[in-house]
This record gives sequence, C-alpha cells and structure tokens, in this order.
Amino acid sequence: MTWATREIAGWGRVLRAEAALARPERQRTARALAESAPAPALGRRRSYGDACLAERAMLTERLDRVLSFDPETGTLEAESGVMLGDLAARLAPLGWLPPVMPGTGFATMGGAIAMDVHGKNHHHAGAFAAHVDRLTLATPAGPVEVAPGDPLFALTAGGLGQTGPILKATIRLARVRGDVMMVTERRMADLDAFCDALDASDAPYTVGWIDATATGPALGRGILEEGEVARGLVPPAKRGRTVPLDAPGFALSAPVVRTFNAAYLRRVPARGRTVVRPIADYFFPLDRIHDWNRLYGKCGFHQFQCVVPMDARPALRDMLARIGKAALASPLAVLKRLGPGAGHPMSFPVEGYTLAIDLPARDGADRLLAALNAATAEAGGRVYLAKDSSLTAEQAHAMYPGRAAWAEAVNARDPERAYETALVKRLRLREAA
Repeated sequence: MTWATREIAGWGRVLRAEAALARPERQRTARALAESAPAPALGRRRSYGDACLAERAMLTERLDRVLSFDPETGTLEAESGVMLGDLAARLAPLGWLPPVMPGTGFATMGGAIAMDVHGKNHHHAGAFAAHVDRLTLATPAGPVEVAPGDPLFALTAGGLGQTGPILKATIRLARVRGDVMMVTERRMADLDAFCDALDASDAPYTVGWIDATATGPALGRGILEEGEVARGLVPPAKRGRTVPLDAPGFALSAPVVRTFNAAYLRRVPARGRTVVRPIADYFFPLDRIHDWNRLYGKCGFHQFQCVVPMDARPALRDMLARIGKAALASPLAVLKRLGPGAGHPMSFPVEGYTLAIDLPARDGADRLLAALNAATAEAGGRVYLAKDSSLTAEQAHAMYPGRAAWAEAVNARDPERAYETALVKRLRLREAA
C-alpha cells in the first residue's frame, strides 16, 4: 500500500497537520493495512478542529459501497466511507432515511459512529450509534465484529476512532412517508421563548437559527424550524455553487453580519409560515455551497458547540451576551434541544440545550472561546469534541467524567497508541487518571 504525505486541515482551516495517508479501495486492502501498519481512519474530514488530523491515517473515502439493503425492514449494511447524504438521496424515494443526520451530508457512516453524531431529531431518536446493529473493526489481529451490549461497542460509539478503523456497519433506517420536507417556521422573540418552544415541540425534527448579534431584550431571537417528512411537489434542489477563493476579511465584518441577520430574520413573516423543501436543503443547507469554509478567509474559523443542562438557560444567555459584545459572530448560529444521552463515555449528547456558532479566527476569538469554554464547564455542560479547537485538557477531562475508564480500556487494546489523532493528543484524552 502506498503512503502519500500531504498537508490536511480541519474544516475550520485553523488547525493543520502534515500526514502520511493511505487510501485503500477494498476492505481486504484495509484489513491488510490495519494488520501491518495500524493507523486511525479518517473520512471526509468535516470535523472542524483537529479530530480529523493525524500524523498517519487510513482514508476511507473509497470504502463507500452499500453491501446490502432490505427494503422491507430498512436494515442496511454499508462500508464505513459511505456518505450519509448519498444514502438519503438514494433511499428517501424508497421510503427510508438514515435514522440520524448531522448538518452535512458529507459525514461518513464510520465518522457518524466514531463521533456518535446527533441531528435535528435527537430529542426523539437519540444519537447515531443507537441505531447500529453491529459494526466491524479492523485490528492488528484481524477483523472484530462488535454489537451493542459488548463493552467494546461503548468504547467505539463516540470514541473518536480510538478502537481502530471501522470497516463496515449495519444500521436500522428510519421509515418515512415521502421524499420532501414540510417545514413550519416561526420567529422567536428571545432566548426564553426559543427554549420554551423547543421544549413544547412534538415535531419529528426541530432546529433553531439564532441571531447571535442581537443584544438586550432581543438576545437569543431567531427562527424555529419544525420539520416532518411528507409527500408533495417541491422545486428541485438548487444546484451547488463553489466558493472559488478565500473571501476578504470585510465579508463577515460585524456590520455586514448584523445587516444580514436582520434581513434573514425578516424573511419569515411575523405570523410564521409553512414551506416545502427538498430533503437535502433542510438537513444539509450549506452543502449546496461547496467549500463554504472559504467564506471565512484564509485564516479560517472556529466552531464552538456546547450542551448545557435544562436548568442552565442563564448560562446560555450569558454566552450569547458575550458573543454579541465581542462582535465576532457569523450568521451561522444554531440552537437545538437534546434528549437523554446514551451513556457512552465519550459521546457528546446529554439532555439539555446545544448551542453551536462559527467564529472567524480574528483578534479576540481566542479570548472569546476561552470564556465560552469556561462558562460551559461552570454550567455543568460539555463541548463537542468533533468541533473543538480550543479546549484545555483539564476542561475536557472534567466534561467527560467517563474518560479515565475509557482511556484505560482503549490503552489496553492499543498500547502503542497507533490510533491517536491530533485532538486526542492535544487534550491528553488517553492519559491515565
């Protein structure tokens, strides 16, 4: 197997690494590689920080085949490199969807398990690993099949790839009644109104866009979207566009973002509205803009995402006030409601409210991120490691109380630490207690 060395970056383009990369095209090649030269697996590298960086890695982008599909039960077996957006496009006309979909269709099935991704339906459906029937890991001793209930499954689900590359997995799809989305949009006046509406909603999918530039009585205002899959006619999805160059610094300056956010809020009438959208436009709104990360310029951006407990709304309010005062927010800020967590030691979702926001890597960003991380810790919350680029090791260890036991078990399986990524090293996640 040929190894090629090149620079790779997280999606935020702030953190980068020189990496030796191998790209197997068949499972047998991946198995041989795992036995002779163990290394972490990387998918489409849509993690924002350094979770998708390593000194040496196996790329799974060519391991993207559907191996079997039962249209009666919705059981699907596929290689780990298959993208969730591709599955959605192929399966929705047949009455099925991936059970959980994050904000990009470029996420791979292996990455969805390794990060235990959540979507707009976590309050009903939980995270991705809850829908996995079995998976196969590539190890130096050969393939190992793992199922829920096996201690190794809990180490793998949300385990940041530290138990070895996932070769394939079998998942239970979600049955749907159509191939378009019926979406009800409502303006939310402030943070309390937003959280109350999220708590009360019984829609299958919910997500909120927040105007992170708003201050004072309007703090936390935004748009709540409640969606369900339906049948109907809808205009075809818009063709994707590519950002050809890094945007200039003024493109996301504070005045521009404030003006854009105000206009975006007004696009929804005060009385609300219901619209019909293509499935991809609802679940993966930014995927139409290829290389949209270049909109932040050559310096890139950070994404901060936290979850705080249900009773920690004041912490969210304080975070939004800090963000508004710093004038660093981009138009991309999202609020969602998470249901109970699955109990996997390194899985992010726990019950509460999750706030995600992009912050251009400009002067003041590091100070703001440090303040947001500290506020999350003080509120008893946690930061999503798939997005992180700024936590300290001490903060990460406190936020994930099962980390030490997880590290002990993972180190016993991989004493040479062949699967460590840049994130795992930076946050010393495999350090003994």
